[in-house]
Amino acid sequence: MSKLSIITINYNNVIGLQKTMQSVLAQRSDDFEYIVVDGGSTDTSCQVIGDLVFSGKRLEISGQTKLRGVNVVCVSEKDSGIYNAMNKGIRMAKGEYIQFLNSGDILAANNVTEKMLDSLPSDCNIFYGNMLKPLVKRIYRDRGFAGRTPTMLDFYTGTLNHSSTYIKRSLFDTYGLYDENLKIVSDWKWYLQVIVLQGVMPVYKDIDVTIFDMNGISTVNPCLDKAERKQILSEMLPANVLVDYEHWASTIEHIKRINQYGLTRKVFWLVERILFKIDKWRIKYYR
Repeated sequence: MSKLSIITINYNNVIGLQKTMQSVLAQRSDDFEYIVVDGGSTDTSCQVIGDLVFSGKRLEISGQTKLRGVNVVCVSEKDSGIYNAMNKGIRMAKGEYIQFLNSGDILAANNVTEKMLDSLPSDCNIFYGNMLKPLVKRIYRDRGFAGRTPTMLDFYTGTLNHSSTYIKRSLFDTYGLYDENLKIVSDWKWYLQVIVLQGVMPVYKDIDVTIFDMNGISTVNPCLDKAERKQILSEMLPANVLVDYEHWASTIEHIKRINQYGLTRKVFWLVERILFKIDKWRIKYYR
């Protein structure tokens, strides 16, 4: 059994799919299997799969082969959405760990899988590295939680990067698969349940794992992302707790940014002390 199953989900994104598959098939390690789940694309995605995997023979429905010792399984058929396709990939996976690398995202280097597997602790359930985001003038290195223990506030305002994370396959047996009723944030909901509510702690390694496709659905549709998050939080948190997060989360994030810089921290501390003294003076002389 391979240590890792890399799963790529695709639908009508032939250019992104080609980049993703090439980055996976170029890996120096062979201790993984590669699963491509296509949603019945009507572009030339199946031809690209055939060219890269099956010696130019177009993928019709499914196929399986070995490339340089790596087992490659591909399927193309209609699904009900990205999380239905991801759940299909999980059911097909035979690796101890699962990594989702959807079409458009690529592995950062041809030795990254080897480096991650060599660094993987024996008793780890969730293992993650860095995700690189190409911006207009620079590359942003997103380190996620960078090894610290994530909190509810972290997941209220963010998430654990999906493509740069190895998830132990058995966790899906224990906590269930992704919610297929959601369009964008089902992976975030799963992390929220498993990491925050169940206490399964992720382990971090400072390795550049993936380069993120900035044209993905969660990037270009922030309104749907926000609406789904609000729906899930209202279902999972008591109303009085959710009110506090809605009211204070933004303020706390501002304070955290201020505290990163010594000068601004001292200035705001001084302003707060002055306001505190004024409040005490008012209470003393006007009540």
